[in-house]
Order: sequence, then C-alpha cells, then structure tokens
Amino acid sequence: MKRLQFILENETATVAFGKRLAELVTTIPLDSLVVFLNGDLGAGKTTLTRGFVQGMGHLGNVKSPTYTLVEPYELESCRVFHFDLYRLADPEELEYMGIRDYFQPFCYSFIEWPEKGAGILPAEDLIIDLEYVEQQRRVTLMAKSVRGEQIINQLV
Repeated sequence: MKRLQFILENETATVAFGKRLAELVTTIPLDSLVVFLNGDLGAGKTTLTRGFVQGMGHLGNVKSPTYTLVEPYELESCRVFHFDLYRLADPEELEYMGIRDYFQPFCYSFIEWPEKGAGILPAEDLIIDLEYVEQQRRVTLMAKSVRGEQIINQLV
C-alpha cells in the first residue's frame, strides 16, 4: 500500500491540494474514484473536498452535507458526491437512500466518517487522513487500489 504525507499551511493550501487532486483525476484520467476522508471535526475534510469540487469546475458554494448525508454536484463531465456520514445511526440507512446508485462511472465520491457505512460502502481507492499538527494540517494519503496508486505516483 503506497503512502504519502504532506503538511498544508492553512485553509488556502488545503483547498489548493483538493484542486490538485481534481487536476490529477482529469489528467490520469480516472473514470471514477472513491475517497475515504478521516479526521476529527474541523480537520479540513470538507475544505479539501471543496477544493476538489471547485477544481472539477463547480463555481458555487460547497457546503458540508452533515444534515443531508450527501451533496451532489452535477458537472459538465462528471458528478461529484460529497458524503458526510457523521450523523448516520445505522449503515443500513444507506441502502434506503439508494447508496449503490452513487457509485457509477464518471462519479467521484468523497466520504467523511466512512466507518459509519462499514459493510455497505464500496471499497475505497484512496484514504486521506487529516489532522492538526500545531497550526498546520498533516495530510496522509494511502492508496488502496490501482487508482489510488496512480494518484500518489503523480503527487510524488
């Protein structure tokens, strides 16, 4: 399993990192991607996702789907789904919302609190752990598939 670590100075750097991931997805090219995001509340999971969504061409706001479970972004060439499973009581709830329909070709999914969907979610391509170290964010990427490895190889 390939692993890579970065230190991001601030929120602006976190958004820029998300945009860099978007650029890689389009240049490699990857037809889909499942990213698990781990980190405490306020660690930058939504901030990183905002950068990705904007990097894929979205011009509007990118908000946390804490209460809606998923925020969809229908873009010209793809769809991006931002999941926040923090408030999920039972993984079976994902079946009721038709979770399998979200994981199609040309769909990129960023999933916060993925452990709450254990047994229902598809396998991840990339795990991104975010944590604060002093005033900065440490971002650790772990490839879990060939797609994940392609991304990490491009970031090195």
